[in-house]
Amino acid sequence: MISYQKPPEVRGGLRLHQNENTGGCSPRVIEALRKLSAEQISQYPPSAEATTAVAKHFGVPVENVCLTNGLNEGIMVLAIAQLRSTISGAAAEAIVPEPAFEIFRVHIAVAGGKLVQVMPQPNFVFPLDEVLAAITSKTRLVFLSNPNNPTGVSIPLDAIGAIARRVRGETIVFVDEAYADFAGVSFIPRLQDFPNVIVGRSFSKSFGLAGLRIGCVIGNPRTLEPIRLAVPVHSLNVAALTAIQAALGDREHFENYLREVTQSKELLYAACDRLGLKYWQSDANFVLVDLGGSTESVLKDLAARGIYVRDRSTEPGCAGCVRISTGIVEHTQQCIAALEEILCAARS
Repeated sequence: MISYQKPPEVRGGLRLHQNENTGGCSPRVIEALRKLSAEQISQYPPSAEATTAVAKHFGVPVENVCLTNGLNEGIMVLAIAQLRSTISGAAAEAIVPEPAFEIFRVHIAVAGGKLVQVMPQPNFVFPLDEVLAAITSKTRLVFLSNPNNPTGVSIPLDAIGAIARRVRGETIVFVDEAYADFAGVSFIPRLQDFPNVIVGRSFSKSFGLAGLRIGCVIGNPRTLEPIRLAVPVHSLNVAALTAIQAALGDREHFENYLREVTQSKELLYAACDRLGLKYWQSDANFVLVDLGGSTESVLKDLAARGIYVRDRSTEPGCAGCVRISTGIVEHTQQCIAALEEILCAARS
């Protein structure tokens, strides 16, 4: 059975290994949570106002939105809805272009589906022709990440449309847009032309709500029906539903963090250039960096300094690579200083 390799649970230090918002949520979120009453906490929470706020944020009708307990829940219930039934006695297939968010593989296995991997192209150019060639009569789900995790490389929107036009019947193309706020590009405006596409969004990254677990899936209401059936009743708690409304109301906090991420990436690119490290321009809030044969020792030395980055060297096409979250500039500068110290000492 494929399992999720959960990163080490660390407290304190500089957490640059899970793509979290390193600046924290909006102060308005804390204020709203403090106002929750004992009565509100004791009751099952209504979700209509939060759903309306999310729909308004994305510019879609309310019926096109289904809130989930983190985007991971949306991915899980989608896999169950699409892959639990066999096709003429054979497992339904789910296509995953690699490298990819490993949760895709986990939920495909849990749902009893068959994983169909499309291996990476040089420099992680999106393998459109190979994905199209992998589609069969047994394909029921195509998983896409845009921007990709762990590479940060984006998929052309026209390529997503081409895949959606190729699949037939009940097959769904799922576009994981957990990092789309940093890219500034989304497939959501095209959904009206592609009823077989569902977009997943997270509020963990740009809005800093990872600890409260709230996300959503967006698509044609009829396409979302099987997902709504699979999402547990009262899946979201009152704190998450309260927090998302407050977070969406603080545009200034949100945009300030996006600017910090952009500046942080530029600083990390420049540091990699100085150190002679290969990296990939990222449209997300992290950068994939190739440390070559020194990955294990650098990870160890960074951890000794209380700085944690993610080892992605076992992912297809990512040998020797680590993923470094790029959030608050001050944090990125601390990581860069440590990297320079470690690598320069190793070369002297």
